[in-house]
Amino acid sequence: MRYQTRFVALGMVVAMGALGSPLTGLAQDVGSPRTPWGAPDLGGVWDFRTITPLERPVALAGKAVLTVEEAAAFAQQTIEGRNADRRDGGARRDVERAYNDFWWDWGNELTDDNRTSLIVDPPDGRIPEMTSEGQTRRQAERAEGLRPVRARVLIGSPAYGPEDLGLSERCMLGFNSGPPMLPSAYNNNVQLFQTADHVVIFNEMIHEARVVPLDGRPPLPETMRQWMGDSRGWWDGDTLVVESENYTDKTGSFYTIVGTYGSGVTLRLVERFTRLDADTLLYEFTVDDSKTFVEPFSVAIPMQRTAAPLFEYACHEGNYGMTNLLTGARVQEAEGGSQ
Repeated sequence: MRYQTRFVALGMVVAMGALGSPLTGLAQDVGSPRTPWGAPDLGGVWDFRTITPLERPVALAGKAVLTVEEAAAFAQQTIEGRNADRRDGGARRDVERAYNDFWWDWGNELTDDNRTSLIVDPPDGRIPEMTSEGQTRRQAERAEGLRPVRARVLIGSPAYGPEDLGLSERCMLGFNSGPPMLPSAYNNNVQLFQTADHVVIFNEMIHEARVVPLDGRPPLPETMRQWMGDSRGWWDGDTLVVESENYTDKTGSFYTIVGTYGSGVTLRLVERFTRLDADTLLYEFTVDDSKTFVEPFSVAIPMQRTAAPLFEYACHEGNYGMTNLLTGARVQEAEGGSQ
C-alpha cells in the first residue's frame, strides 16, 4: 500500500467468505464470478444512477434511512421536481429546459436500503465544513472575481471567453466521471476492464479512462501532476482499492454539479470496488484533503450491472443546442426582458 489509508469500513466485511453489508442489505456472494487468475471479476458495464442525494437534505436531519412509504413519497417529489417538460417559470426557465425529459437519466429510485444520502461518513450525511484555509482561498477568489479553471460548471458565467467556461463545458473532464464518480443527469455508466496487473476504469461521460497499475510500482514524483491524478491499486481481500494523488491545480479537490471545493493538489482519494453479487458492484470512496475540509468524508454507491454498451459521447460535435440557446436568448433581449 502506498500510504496508511484512513477509510471507514462502513460495517462491511469484505474478506473472502464473510457476509453482511448494511449499506445495501445484500450479502457478499462468495460465489461471485472470478477471473482466470483468481481475482474477483469486476469487468463489465455498471450503472450508478440513483435519486438518493449526495448530501442528506436539511429537512431529513438525523434520519439516515427512510421507511418504504417515506421513500415512495420522496421519489415522487424528486421526480416531479426534476420534470423538464414543464412550461412554468417564464421564457428564461423555458430556455433552460432546452433539454427536456427525453434527455435526462437521473434515475427514479433510491438505493435499495432507502438511505437519505450517499455520504455515509460523517454520520450527518453532509460534506464537512471547509477549513479556514479553504474558506480564505474561496473568499479571495470571489472577491477578485476569479473563475478558476478547475470548476466543472460555472453557473451564471458571462462566458466572454473560454476561460469563463468550466472544464465540463469545455468537454475536458466529465460532470459525473470524477474521480470520484458521482450520479448525475445522464451517462451514469462506467466500464471496468481487468488484467492480472492492471485495471481500467472507463467512464461513458466524455470518455475518460484511468489505467490503474496493480503491480506495486512506485507512484510518480510529486512534480508530475495529471488531470485525473496518479493512481495505484491493490487487492484488500476481495475488494479492489485504488488510491490516487498528484492531481493538477487545474482540478478541484471535490466537485458537485454546481460547486467546486479546494484544489486537486492537496487531494488524496481512496476508492474501493467490491462485487457483492452477479449484478451489484459496491463503489465506495473517501475524499481526504486536510487543506480544504476539516475531516475526510466517505460515500457509498451501489452500481448495477447492465447489458447496455457504452456509446460515444461526442461532447461538442454538432452542438446545435448552443446556437439555439444563444439565438433564443438574443430574442428575449430584443423583446426587452429575460424572465
